[in-house]
Amino acid sequence: QSGSSFHVFDQGQFAKEVLPKYFKHNNMASFVRQLNMYGFRKVVHIEQGGLVKPEKDDTEFQHPYFIRGQEHLLENIKRKVTSVSGIKHEDVKVRQDNVTKLLTDIQVMKGKQESMDSKLVAMK
Repeated sequence: QSGSSFHVFDQGQFAKEVLPKYFKHNNMASFVRQLNMYGFRKVVHIEQGGLVKPEKDDTEFQHPYFIRGQEHLLENIKRKVTSVSGIKHEDVKVRQDNVTKLLTDIQVMKGKQESMDSKLVAMK
């Protein structure tokens, strides 16, 4: 591997054996929530499309400052703080518009993908 991510290959075993050693719980969902709070993101591979569940129990996480051999970058991994009072209504509206556009774009792409898939099947 490139050293820019880490994998959890068996979530059940990880939650049961590893999490209790470092956390007050053995809940995988809580662990993922913590990762997200610190800016880690689940890696979704294109072939999975992010829509189908992968065959094997392998979850991969990455963070721009979590890189093998670059320990000095770890101090940049900080918990995100968002105060509700600090968020302006206009910002929320802009974000909603962005999300709506993104979802529309995804639907269009899915349609094109399905069309290409059926053409490919027909060509075979």
